[in-house]
Amino acid sequence: MFENVCAIPLDHDLFAQAIHPAEPVVAVGLASGHVQTYRLPPGAGDDSDSDSDSDSDAPCASENGYGHIETAWKTRRHKGSCRTLGYSVDGTQLYSAGTDGIVKVADAATGQVTAKIAIPLDPANNGIDAPTLVHALSPQSLIVTTDSSALHIYDVRDLGGKSALKPENTHRPHDDYISSLTPLPPSQASTSGFSKQWVTTGGSTLAVTDLRRGVMVRSEDQDEELLTSLIVSGLSTKGTNVGEKVVVGAGNGVLTLWERGVWDDQDERIVIDRSKGGGESLDSLALLPDGVGPGGKIVAVGMGNGGIRFAKIGPNKVVAELKHDELSQEGVIGLGFDVTGRMISGGGKTVKVWGEQTWQDVDEDEDAEKADGTENAKRVHESNSDEDSEEDMGDSSQEDEPKQKRKKRKRNKGKQQKGHGILQFSGLD
Repeated sequence: MFENVCAIPLDHDLFAQAIHPAEPVVAVGLASGHVQTYRLPPGAGDDSDSDSDSDSDAPCASENGYGHIETAWKTRRHKGSCRTLGYSVDGTQLYSAGTDGIVKVADAATGQVTAKIAIPLDPANNGIDAPTLVHALSPQSLIVTTDSSALHIYDVRDLGGKSALKPENTHRPHDDYISSLTPLPPSQASTSGFSKQWVTTGGSTLAVTDLRRGVMVRSEDQDEELLTSLIVSGLSTKGTNVGEKVVVGAGNGVLTLWERGVWDDQDERIVIDRSKGGGESLDSLALLPDGVGPGGKIVAVGMGNGGIRFAKIGPNKVVAELKHDELSQEGVIGLGFDVTGRMISGGGKTVKVWGEQTWQDVDEDEDAEKADGTENAKRVHESNSDEDSEEDMGDSSQEDEPKQKRKKRKRNKGKQQKGHGILQFSGLD
């Protein structure tokens, strides 16, 4: 389904990944507090840079000759690790949040910090409440979630250089840290065209929150840890189905499907991994764009053992798999598609770019296999400037959040078993 066209090595463990909504750019947040953005080659349909002689400062170029991967900018953005990243709706700004309890707003093209927000302290201990997610709901509303289960909503129109911007509202939809956030598509009656409701997962529950009305509903306890989510539209509307389902990845290797509007309990399950002793955690999800893949609604699933599996929704089945990382088997915590339709996966100290593999390519690979016989603290008001962008990337002194603590948020089991799917493509690494 996909073939690896480039692997980008990172200097520190990846904690966060964000893909630009309109340009072939990916941003990474690292355990060291660094934030770095890479400009990818243009897609196969755009060969304007295919003969470019410009120097590349990244260690690899695309195998298909579409150009070089270039570092747009890099900086040490946070004291401690960078926990989460997110682009604004129009892609002009990049939000980052770290274990220092600060959200920084930067110009996406240059990396220059334009504003800062101090996340409210944890009321339980009056200490830093480390962020888990940052999400731009609209040009007006920014959501920041935290380890203490707080969900803060900011009106970013009021930023304007204010470092003491307070949340407009704060909700607590779960009893545990918030692990994922998925906006629900706006109704046809919406005048803004932007979502005003969203689904979150936290601990073993799913919840729906409204921008104005707050937490509307929380599911029953699912007796399994819910880690990540996305929404799939355009499904069958037969019977009582509304054609939209929220897909949720759990810590036990199972995808659960939730009919929009029926939030008390899940209505379908897809077993992604059946490893002995419990399935691998499903740490990231991405929906294949229209026109990419063999057709139908297919969800890419990033797993705790470095695997990526592809599940078709309706009929529900696993249709393919590949490996992000064969050696270290670090969990795939970043997964998405850029504007050209390429898949970007991130985990451990590597980001990989995947191009679509045609069915003809698959047939040729299978023929080749047969021929070979191988089938098978200090807060924002005390920080008036950004960290030094020229700081030594090799300095690991800021990598002060142990990997075990980092994985507490997603409880990545890191098992060694390899999974199975209906189709398996070898040699894609």
